[in-house]
Amino acid sequence: MNIKFHKYQGAGNDFILIDHRNSEIKNIDNKIVAQLCNRRFGIGADGLMFLLASNEYDFEMAYYNADGNLGSMCGNGGRCIVAFAKHLGVIGSETNFLAVDGPHYAKITAEGNWVELQMIDVESINKDENAFVLNTGSPHYVKEVENLAGLDVYTHGYNIRNNNTYKVNGINVNFVEKKSDHLFVRTFERGVEDETYACGTGVTAVAMAMAAQQNQLGHIETPIKVLGGNLQINFNYDGKKFTDVFLCGPAERVFEGELNL
Repeated sequence: MNIKFHKYQGAGNDFILIDHRNSEIKNIDNKIVAQLCNRRFGIGADGLMFLLASNEYDFEMAYYNADGNLGSMCGNGGRCIVAFAKHLGVIGSETNFLAVDGPHYAKITAEGNWVELQMIDVESINKDENAFVLNTGSPHYVKEVENLAGLDVYTHGYNIRNNNTYKVNGINVNFVEKKSDHLFVRTFERGVEDETYACGTGVTAVAMAMAAQQNQLGHIETPIKVLGGNLQINFNYDGKKFTDVFLCGPAERVFEGELNL
């Protein structure tokens, strides 16, 4: 069975996308997903997404991690699937779609390569010693460091993700360094089990943690630099709750092809 796929990337976070509205695929084996995401023996990606039909929304997003397992919310994946839906003609410049953590609103530029995705509201931030722990659709650990460019993110991230506290369910580990006009962020992602070039829910968590740490209130716009480019997080913060949260950045189609399942 030949299935058409598209490859998208958002700030270096890359994904395989498949239009599943009229697909003959009924179930997909986790091992097949992992193989397709493998950068040596497959297409190569941080994750795979199906765009599904929905009766109540423009479409539904089903996200699989690179290890083949169904994942929690992926922010950059959400932005990429919005660009994919526009490319397919499913949406225009705005959309409401359903993801694993609930409905999302997004808007996309006419050119189709800049997407602003509304994320879930967040009311709870916890501390783990000098780090922050919060859920922005996926669970995140946020730690401020110095000289982030020289940090061994894989080793430090792997050790935190697999310690006694987080080993069973896993957690995404974000390291952040404050710069003069932006935050520099690097992330070890569970499900990929490695550092990725960007993580949308991760940079959202970082922006919130830093705002809470500095007790910044009101409307906040946070420029963020990741290995794969630049993103921006906008939200309102009243000291207790983060609302009107938007993850903003590029979402670009890289190539398309056919795969045989």
